[in-house]
Amino acid sequence: MSTPSAADRSILRMHRVLRPGFGTEAAVYGTILVSGLVAVSSAHGETSGVVLLTVAITVLVFWGAHVYSGTVARLAEVGEVHDEAHPGLRRAFGQSVRHSFGMLSAAAIPCLVLAAGILKVVPDVVAIDIALWSGVVILALLGYVAFLRRGSAFWVRILGALVTASFGVVFVLLKAFVH
Repeated sequence: MSTPSAADRSILRMHRVLRPGFGTEAAVYGTILVSGLVAVSSAHGETSGVVLLTVAITVLVFWGAHVYSGTVARLAEVGEVHDEAHPGLRRAFGQSVRHSFGMLSAAAIPCLVLAAGILKVVPDVVAIDIALWSGVVILALLGYVAFLRRGSAFWVRILGALVTASFGVVFVLLKAFVH
Protein backbone atom coordinates (compact mmCIF):
# COMPACT_ATOMS: atom_id res chain seq x y z
CA MET A 1 0.00 0.00 0.00
CA SER A 2 1.24 3.40 -0.98
CA THR A 3 0.62 6.61 0.95
CA PRO A 4 -1.15 9.13 -1.29
CA SER A 5 0.67 12.38 -2.08
CA ALA A 6 -0.96 15.79 -1.61
CA ALA A 7 -1.90 15.74 -5.32
CA ASP A 8 -3.45 12.28 -4.95
CA ARG A 9 -5.42 13.40 -1.90
CA SER A 10 -6.77 16.31 -3.98
CA ILE A 11 -7.71 13.91 -6.76
CA LEU A 12 -9.53 11.71 -4.23
CA ARG A 13 -11.45 14.69 -2.82
CA MET A 14 -12.46 15.75 -6.33
CA HIS A 15 -13.46 12.16 -7.13
CA ARG A 16 -15.71 11.96 -4.06
CA VAL A 17 -17.59 15.03 -5.30
CA LEU A 18 -17.83 13.82 -8.91
CA ARG A 19 -18.26 10.08 -8.26
CA PRO A 20 -22.05 9.87 -8.53
CA GLY A 21 -21.90 10.91 -12.18
CA PHE A 22 -18.34 10.42 -13.22
CA GLY A 23 -16.41 7.74 -11.35
CA THR A 24 -18.64 4.80 -12.18
CA GLU A 25 -18.78 1.79 -14.47
CA ALA A 26 -21.36 3.64 -16.56
CA ALA A 27 -18.96 6.59 -16.93
CA VAL A 28 -16.16 4.36 -18.20
CA TYR A 29 -18.54 2.66 -20.63
CA GLY A 30 -20.01 6.02 -21.67
CA THR A 31 -16.58 7.51 -22.29
CA ILE A 32 -15.60 4.56 -24.49
CA LEU A 33 -18.93 4.84 -26.33
CA VAL A 34 -18.53 8.59 -26.91
CA SER A 35 -14.94 8.13 -28.10
CA GLY A 36 -16.09 5.54 -30.62
CA LEU A 37 -18.93 7.75 -31.79
CA VAL A 38 -16.65 10.76 -32.27
CA ALA A 39 -14.11 8.66 -34.18
CA VAL A 40 -16.60 6.97 -36.48
CA SER A 41 -18.96 9.91 -37.06
CA SER A 42 -16.08 12.26 -37.89
CA ALA A 43 -14.18 9.88 -40.13
CA HIS A 44 -15.56 11.36 -43.34
CA GLY A 45 -15.03 15.06 -42.73
CA GLU A 46 -18.29 15.84 -40.92
CA THR A 47 -18.64 19.08 -39.02
CA SER A 48 -18.51 19.28 -35.25
CA GLY A 49 -22.27 19.96 -35.37
CA VAL A 50 -22.99 16.68 -37.13
CA VAL A 51 -20.67 14.82 -34.76
CA LEU A 52 -22.30 16.45 -31.71
CA LEU A 53 -25.77 15.54 -32.95
CA THR A 54 -24.68 11.94 -33.61
CA VAL A 55 -23.06 11.65 -30.17
CA ALA A 56 -25.99 13.24 -28.33
CA ILE A 57 -28.70 11.15 -29.98
CA THR A 58 -26.76 7.89 -29.71
CA VAL A 59 -25.77 8.44 -26.07
CA LEU A 60 -29.39 9.27 -25.17
CA VAL A 61 -30.62 6.10 -26.90
CA PHE A 62 -27.97 3.94 -25.19
CA TRP A 63 -28.66 5.62 -21.85
CA GLY A 64 -32.40 4.99 -22.25
CA ALA A 65 -31.75 1.35 -23.11
CA HIS A 66 -29.42 1.07 -20.10
CA VAL A 67 -32.01 2.60 -17.77
CA TYR A 68 -34.75 0.37 -19.16
CA SER A 69 -32.70 -2.81 -18.91
CA GLY A 70 -31.55 -1.85 -15.40
CA THR A 71 -35.14 -1.25 -14.34
CA VAL A 72 -36.29 -4.58 -15.74
CA ALA A 73 -33.36 -6.40 -14.11
CA ARG A 74 -34.06 -4.77 -10.73
CA LEU A 75 -37.72 -5.76 -10.96
CA ALA A 76 -36.64 -9.35 -11.65
CA GLU A 77 -34.34 -9.52 -8.59
CA VAL A 78 -37.18 -10.44 -6.22
CA GLY A 79 -35.92 -12.69 -3.49
CA GLU A 80 -32.50 -13.15 -5.04
CA VAL A 81 -30.40 -10.71 -3.05
CA HIS A 82 -31.94 -9.99 0.34
CA ASP A 83 -35.26 -11.82 0.23
CA GLU A 84 -36.94 -8.47 -0.09
CA ALA A 85 -40.26 -7.85 -1.74
CA HIS A 86 -40.63 -6.32 -5.16
CA PRO A 87 -38.71 -3.03 -5.23
CA GLY A 88 -41.54 -1.37 -7.17
CA LEU A 89 -41.30 0.18 -10.58
CA ARG A 90 -40.60 3.70 -9.32
CA ARG A 91 -37.78 2.56 -7.02
CA ALA A 92 -36.26 0.25 -9.65
CA PHE A 93 -36.39 3.04 -12.23
CA GLY A 94 -34.82 5.55 -9.82
CA GLN A 95 -32.00 3.18 -8.95
CA SER A 96 -31.38 2.49 -12.61
CA VAL A 97 -31.29 6.21 -13.48
CA ARG A 98 -28.78 6.87 -10.67
CA HIS A 99 -26.64 3.89 -11.69
CA SER A 100 -26.65 4.94 -15.36
CA PHE A 101 -26.07 8.67 -14.88
CA GLY A 102 -22.34 8.29 -15.58
CA MET A 103 -23.11 7.39 -19.18
CA LEU A 104 -24.65 10.85 -19.68
CA SER A 105 -22.01 12.71 -17.71
CA ALA A 106 -19.26 11.01 -19.73
CA ALA A 107 -20.51 12.82 -22.82
CA ALA A 108 -20.41 16.28 -21.20
CA ILE A 109 -16.79 17.26 -21.85
CA PRO A 110 -16.57 15.96 -25.44
CA CYS A 111 -19.93 17.59 -26.23
CA LEU A 112 -18.79 20.95 -24.80
CA VAL A 113 -15.67 20.74 -26.95
CA LEU A 114 -17.76 19.93 -30.02
CA ALA A 115 -20.02 22.88 -29.18
CA ALA A 116 -16.91 25.08 -29.26
CA GLY A 117 -16.46 23.91 -32.85
CA ILE A 118 -20.06 24.76 -33.70
CA LEU A 119 -19.58 28.24 -32.23
CA LYS A 120 -16.33 28.61 -34.21
CA VAL A 121 -14.29 29.13 -31.04
CA VAL A 122 -12.00 26.54 -32.61
CA PRO A 123 -12.07 25.02 -36.10
CA ASP A 124 -14.24 21.92 -36.54
CA VAL A 125 -11.31 19.58 -37.09
CA VAL A 126 -9.61 20.84 -33.92
CA ALA A 127 -12.81 20.51 -31.86
CA ILE A 128 -13.27 16.93 -33.07
CA ASP A 129 -9.67 16.00 -32.30
CA ILE A 130 -9.83 17.57 -28.83
CA ALA A 131 -13.16 15.82 -28.15
CA LEU A 132 -11.59 12.52 -29.15
CA TRP A 133 -8.45 13.05 -27.06
CA SER A 134 -10.54 14.25 -24.09
CA GLY A 135 -11.95 10.73 -23.92
CA VAL A 136 -8.42 9.34 -23.64
CA VAL A 137 -7.62 11.76 -20.81
CA ILE A 138 -10.89 11.00 -19.00
CA LEU A 139 -10.27 7.27 -19.26
CA ALA A 140 -6.71 7.70 -17.97
CA LEU A 141 -8.01 9.65 -14.98
CA LEU A 142 -10.71 7.07 -14.25
CA GLY A 143 -8.14 4.26 -14.40
CA TYR A 144 -5.69 6.15 -12.19
CA VAL A 145 -8.34 6.95 -9.59
CA ALA A 146 -9.59 3.36 -9.49
CA PHE A 147 -6.15 2.11 -8.53
CA LEU A 148 -5.50 5.07 -6.24
CA ARG A 149 -8.67 4.24 -4.30
CA ARG A 150 -7.38 0.67 -3.90
CA GLY A 151 -4.18 2.02 -2.36
CA SER A 152 -2.05 0.64 -5.19
CA ALA A 153 1.57 1.63 -5.70
CA PHE A 154 2.27 4.58 -8.02
CA TRP A 155 3.49 2.38 -10.88
CA VAL A 156 0.29 0.28 -10.67
CA ARG A 157 -1.81 3.47 -10.82
CA ILE A 158 0.09 4.60 -13.91
CA LEU A 159 -0.30 1.18 -15.52
CA GLY A 160 -4.02 1.23 -14.70
CA ALA A 161 -4.32 4.69 -16.24
CA LEU A 162 -2.49 3.58 -19.39
CA VAL A 163 -4.55 0.41 -19.84
CA THR A 164 -7.82 2.26 -19.30
CA ALA A 165 -6.76 5.08 -21.63
CA SER A 166 -5.82 2.53 -24.29
CA PHE A 167 -9.52 2.00 -25.01
CA GLY A 168 -9.68 5.63 -26.11
CA VAL A 169 -6.39 5.41 -28.01
CA VAL A 170 -7.90 2.59 -30.08
CA PHE A 171 -10.50 5.07 -31.38
CA VAL A 172 -7.86 7.72 -32.06
CA LEU A 173 -6.01 5.14 -34.18
CA LEU A 174 -9.27 4.03 -35.83
CA LYS A 175 -10.02 7.61 -36.85
CA ALA A 176 -6.48 8.01 -38.20
CA PHE A 177 -6.75 4.85 -40.31
CA VAL A 178 -10.29 5.48 -41.54
CA HIS A 179 -9.68 9.14 -42.32
